[in-house]
Amino acid sequence: MQIDIKGRNVPVTDELRARLERRLRKISRQVSELARLEVEIFQERNPSIADREVAEATLYLKGVTLRARDASPEMDHSLKLVVEELARQVKRHRVKRRHRREAHAAAVKAAMPRVEPAEFGQQQPAG
Repeated sequence: MQIDIKGRNVPVTDELRARLERRLRKISRQVSELARLEVEIFQERNPSIADREVAEATLYLKGVTLRARDASPEMDHSLKLVVEELARQVKRHRVKRRHRREAHAAAVKAAMPRVEPAEFGQQQPAG
């Protein structure tokens, strides 16, 4: 999984990048290597907003885009909440795909004509 971390008027330190990549390991094992994740962090400028530290994540998968956004007083907490939400969405997407695949396989199996084992040994008369 390719990870892009952007900071809008917020510096993205190596420590922050390392912590985020460590938290994203679970998700990266569940998605394709071709998946792309964009994480954007920024601060709300309005001083009356208590949850100023905002993290947004967008995960581009084959055929679907998953998004998560969260805000809290601390950036680490915002990142943790975004990663948890993204993990829930990835799990739900995988379960959906598995059920679709199983339903399709069952439909194909039901549509195939059933051949009795006794018919395999018999040859058709030429004529």
